[in-house]
Amino acid sequence: MTQFLSEPGADPCLLHSISQFCRLAGMAESTFGRRAVNDGKFVARLRDGARITPETLERVSAFLTRQGVTAPTAPRELMPLISVRGAAAPASIGEAAPSRSFRFFDNRQKYLLFVNTCSEKEVIARRVSLELAHLGPVPPAVRVFDAGMGDGTVLTRVMREMHRRFPTMPFYVVGKEVSLEDARLSLDKMADRFHEHPATVLVVTNMYYTEAPWLTPKAPTAAKALLWHEVALSGSTAAEFSEQIESLEPFLAAQWQARRSGKTGNPLYERPVVLVLYRHDFRFLLDDVIPRQGRAEADYDLVIASQPYRARAPLAFKAAKVIAPLASCVRRGGRLIGIHSCGGDPGLEIVRRIWPDENPFQSGRHDILRAVRAELGKAARQYNFNAYSDSRAVFRYDMHTLPTEIADSIGTSTLFAAWNAAVYVAQIDDERLAEVLGARRYLDVTREVLQAHGSLWFLDESYVISKKRG
Repeated sequence: MTQFLSEPGADPCLLHSISQFCRLAGMAESTFGRRAVNDGKFVARLRDGARITPETLERVSAFLTRQGVTAPTAPRELMPLISVRGAAAPASIGEAAPSRSFRFFDNRQKYLLFVNTCSEKEVIARRVSLELAHLGPVPPAVRVFDAGMGDGTVLTRVMREMHRRFPTMPFYVVGKEVSLEDARLSLDKMADRFHEHPATVLVVTNMYYTEAPWLTPKAPTAAKALLWHEVALSGSTAAEFSEQIESLEPFLAAQWQARRSGKTGNPLYERPVVLVLYRHDFRFLLDDVIPRQGRAEADYDLVIASQPYRARAPLAFKAAKVIAPLASCVRRGGRLIGIHSCGGDPGLEIVRRIWPDENPFQSGRHDILRAVRAELGKAARQYNFNAYSDSRAVFRYDMHTLPTEIADSIGTSTLFAAWNAAVYVAQIDDERLAEVLGARRYLDVTREVLQAHGSLWFLDESYVISKKRG
């Protein structure tokens, strides 16, 4: 085993080493995670793009060493960023500085803590649902594309409102999500949707923004490798649908794989996948709605672009690679709603008390719309670009706290949750976080801001790109 992992030409990636060790040792990856770092989902989170701290890396390397394996000193994608046992690893030749070439992804712990302690998902869903009043769907279905499902909270809430507004119309809903864990969480919420609104076709795909709306990879090799999986749910109860959706987990684990780009740090699918779900007893009614491989249309009534890009990403990237392609798949009379964080709230105040010059939100909705208009060129004449006033575009969401929690003495758990939310929204990377977590100042700062404002809230802003009906 040691010889295999140390032989010339072997992949130095930590994830690769773990996979090879588990295969040769006959050990489940969940068992490896529990024994190495006391986390059964550790390897799965690595596959989903979670970051690894130097301390965790040392624990994993030590475990492999105890098993007689010469482990790599650091995952290849983290080599420019972290120091192992005090020695900084050199950047690869020809790569840009780490701060520019490596894209940080929020780890699962931060994300889930934020989602469960703040009301952003619920507030965004209400904002998106307001756009339903402006839609004029045409047969055969109301067509919606979610450009980043996340854990599925926004989409399921929007689908509930769709049912209230369009109770008898078939739904065609497509969700893009590259994360295996988020795909699982989203699908887990859908059983009730198939029960309440049986005339629903749900499509989940891991493709890119320039491919997902059309359900077609652009590269010929990826198109040949496309896995198209159709599931006709049987039964009539949410419990039955839930069981059948849960049974898809082995399929997702095997096929919903992603790797990290060595140039940008962005996740890249190993194989493009399209998963189509609908109720078998509504197959006849939905025949014109169910997409066919190679013949899917991108003419959506509503496109949801909620936090679809990193706040620090260049403006040109946001316009050319995300919003412009999404706008091009809006049908006449349809609408794209974009939402992102904008700062100017107590959350950013916490961050700036630690890092005074921090400015994560460098391009606002007006900048995005100008850049998208320029990117679309002559085609921009077909669209209306609506930035709206602040009173309509900017909205607030809060961290959930009990009325008595923000008092003279704030509990440590509340301070930790507030700090996590602040640095999550501001997208502070783990390298800088490690520099301040050794002292209690960050908790003192968090307490001061919460007491000054009586609570913790954040601000998002929205914009709408609508396609003219004429």
